[in-house]
Amino acid sequence: MSTGNCTRHAVVTGGSSGIGWATCRRLRASGWQVVTLDLKPPPEPDVGEFVQVDMSDREALAAALTAITSRHPVAGLVNNVAAIRPASLQDTSLEDFDLQIRVIARAALQCTQAVLPAMQAAGFGRIVNITSRAALGKELRSGYSAAKGALQSLTRTWALELAATGITVNAVAPGPIMTEAFAAANPPDSARTQRIARSIPVQRFGTPAEVAHAVDGFMDARAGFITGQVLYVCGGITVGLAG
Repeated sequence: MSTGNCTRHAVVTGGSSGIGWATCRRLRASGWQVVTLDLKPPPEPDVGEFVQVDMSDREALAAALTAITSRHPVAGLVNNVAAIRPASLQDTSLEDFDLQIRVIARAALQCTQAVLPAMQAAGFGRIVNITSRAALGKELRSGYSAAKGALQSLTRTWALELAATGITVNAVAPGPIMTEAFAAANPPDSARTQRIARSIPVQRFGTPAEVAHAVDGFMDARAGFITGQVLYVCGGITVGLAG
């Protein structure tokens, strides 16, 4: 995205696969210069800049963010990276719980703090947090739902703090999305997977591109009057949960 001679850069965490990769492609098509933070490189090298980093490592992430912000005045941030360690309540280890909090919530805070000075100086910024319908409650997800719920709360808090600065903060909360990771855990031809699909009001799984479309809307320069919102891209499944 360009305004005059200004090229805008967006950082996408966990941007090398799934929803993150679809988001990188969509933002690039909308004119953003994209920087991806991930453990592994993206499948195509020409979508943007790639920085390899372990998002759970505070020091390594700090170094990566310092390098990025020294090169680019970042105007957009998509906090997408996640770690999932499914387990029942009694089987949830404190190590796995802490890992999910570090990767999802703490890393989002660290990334947002790093890019905030440039956004404040420009009087413009777009921050989108990828949360989850699991924040409303989902079995076998104590750590994941806690971390995603924290990220939704941070979305509202940051939106209030930054509302007068030209920086918006919103969240996109996907429901069941057919990513490679989801398909590996839920084979499309299995009876369990088909039951999940039938439980979704639109009777199908979502796609990463549909989530990326929602992210792109919040990132648009014309979306300045929308902040502190959580948009569920879930095929209607949260309507039933909320009712």
